[in-house]
Amino acid sequence: MSERLSITKTYKLYIGGKFPRTESGRTTAVTDASNTLIAHVCHASRKDIRDAVEAAQKAQEGWANTTAYLRGQILYRLAEMMEGKRAELASAIVECGEDEVARAIDRVVHFAGWTDKFPMIAGGANPVAGPYHNFTVPFPVGVTGVVCPDEPSLLGLITLVAPVIAMGNACVVLASETNPIPAMVLAEALATSDLPGGVVNILTGFRDELCPHLAEHRGVIAIHAGGLTDAQRTTLRLGSANNMKRVTIREHLDYKNDDACEGPRWLEPFVEFKTIWHPSAV
Repeated sequence: MSERLSITKTYKLYIGGKFPRTESGRTTAVTDASNTLIAHVCHASRKDIRDAVEAAQKAQEGWANTTAYLRGQILYRLAEMMEGKRAELASAIVECGEDEVARAIDRVVHFAGWTDKFPMIAGGANPVAGPYHNFTVPFPVGVTGVVCPDEPSLLGLITLVAPVIAMGNACVVLASETNPIPAMVLAEALATSDLPGGVVNILTGFRDELCPHLAEHRGVIAIHAGGLTDAQRTTLRLGSANNMKRVTIREHLDYKNDDACEGPRWLEPFVEFKTIWHPSAV
């Protein structure tokens, strides 16, 4: 009996809750440390960025209007789906994979817990003179572009994405350039979780090619990025000047350090605040 050959997988993009091929038709080979072919991933284009932003815009209003408690429950469900793919995610990461997956799941749970706590500590009732009630409440900024570090490929992505979606924002994610496979395995968990399609959209490709298009797109309201070169940071900031995007870049970050990567300060860049006046009954 002849030896059966395995089929090399080609990972597609994740846009609007579906897995389309890149419109460019391009793919990139992913190899391991011994230069053995592991898989192919899509080489996303400017058109794919536009499609992902449109999907995020369609999902934005519904996700923003979801109650904070329900958003937390949906993020908990995502953590459960990641738990079910723990072995596959660890295998995709390879080095210290089990530890990184465990940390990534814990971080999703951490930010899930903040969804209905942050409004209580960041907003509140304001003292005013006169027969009025005055309240300040946070609300999502809108579609956010997320540019992930190369390493850690999964934990870096989760650390940058979780606070964005916890606050009710949809996002377009550029995955790790050197090891995008964990991001695409995560996309399969996202697709089977309760997270609405379009809230998280994941693209694979080259940052130098895609960052300018993401930064300049007027449908993107904020940027969250890490692991960039000086030139890439400049590209994001200059492109974001077009529509005054809020740009948050994490530099020299130890993603395994919970104290450095968790807490309400990670949520604040992805909300705006509105103040509401209401006549008092008295």
